[in-house]
Amino acid sequence: MFEEQEIVQVTREELLDRILSMSNEGYRLVQIGCTKMEAFQIDYTFDKDYKFLDLRLMIPIEDAQLPSITGVYGCAFTYENELHDLFGIQVEGISLNYDGNFYRIPVVAPFNIPGKEHEPEETPESKE
Repeated sequence: MFEEQEIVQVTREELLDRILSMSNEGYRLVQIGCTKMEAFQIDYTFDKDYKFLDLRLMIPIEDAQLPSITGVYGCAFTYENELHDLFGIQVEGISLNYDGNFYRIPVVAPFNIPGKEHEPEETPESKE
């Protein structure tokens, strides 16, 4: 049995205020994940008392930028450097910026190659 996970949509303008609220309420940052679709879907996952809550943000692929949350959750620098190196997202104000050298990879932003958008997998239900 799986626990239901709440997902709250936020805008880029709301993000820092919502993150600060999560910290003040005692939530811990679990992960920051990104998926490339027609836009970047970025999920900030938090936990409190063994219950997960996601803040979900959609940002355009072109000129993708985010404010850093490292002023609230210092450990976020790892996730934010990954967003930059793997997806090409510019993170503004990151406390520990590896400046594109967090990973030693031969391709810049390998998860943001033009024409390589995520398409849902075909399931038996979708064929009906």
